[in-house]
Amino acid sequence: MSTGDKIKAAADKVTGQVKETVGKATDDDKLVAEGKADQAKGTIRDKVEDVKDVFKK
Repeated sequence: MSTGDKIKAAADKVTGQVKETVGKATDDDKLVAEGKADQAKGTIRDKVEDVKDVFKK
């Protein structure tokens, strides 16, 4: 996995956590959902890059 991809995945996860936390604190269900979606996107990005790494070796 390239460094840029690692950073993007981590950024998605952190952004998602922040959105989810703020959404819960403000009772904003839409923001909570966006946060969970961003976290899932980061996790998926990690998994895709892991698969790519396996095939590169």
